[in-house]
Amino acid sequence: MTTAIIIAGGSGSRMGQDIPKQFINVYDKPVLIYTLEGFQRHSQIDAIELVCIDGWHDIARAYAKQFNINKLKWIVSGGNTGQESIRNGVYNLEGKISDDDIVIIHDGIRPLVDETVLSNVIIKCRQYGNAVSSMPYNEQIFVADDEISTVKYIPRESIRRVSTPQAYKFGLLDSKYHEAFEKKIGIYGSSYTNTMMVELGERLYFAEGSDKNIKLTTKDDLEMFKAYLSADKDNWLK
Repeated sequence: MTTAIIIAGGSGSRMGQDIPKQFINVYDKPVLIYTLEGFQRHSQIDAIELVCIDGWHDIARAYAKQFNINKLKWIVSGGNTGQESIRNGVYNLEGKISDDDIVIIHDGIRPLVDETVLSNVIIKCRQYGNAVSSMPYNEQIFVADDEISTVKYIPRESIRRVSTPQAYKFGLLDSKYHEAFEKKIGIYGSSYTNTMMVELGERLYFAEGSDKNIKLTTKDDLEMFKAYLSADKDNWLK
């Protein structure tokens, strides 16, 4: 069994809108629904769990019914941080799925998740026990020596951009979240599942990524999303 945890627990303050950015309508469809549809369409996704901001659960259920997201099985409340939200989603699956089942974690505001990216992260997770979608970095990276200068760079061949979707065997995922919150490791600031795993001593394995898998954080990101949809309406809009 493969279950997707979609994280939509944030308020989206940086977007500067009156509603959470995952519920902003683009061409008469909420951003979150575009995300959910990518998992709904994929043949290897058996169930979806949504981690949702409080006060929006009923709205999310209504949208899911309207757009035929019938793989949505559970909606749970988000936490005060991203890691608390993911933890809530993971803990809710205890007793519902087995340790060998695959769990995919994905940001609800990454609405252009590609079928091939999902397929590859599942394949790699089955092979290695975890997988994180990744891309090479094509710009030069310099380390700031002070506020105005540098004397050191990081060879771009040695770094990867890692985002969601990322997949883990549930037994590993569940045990590591318990460990992280008990030991207070990898749960603060911008920490995410992947960084937490590394801080707890786990080796991560790369899966394929996509430049189109953008995260909608600012208004400019939203305009880019609209541009992708306008350029490929036949594939993305029903």
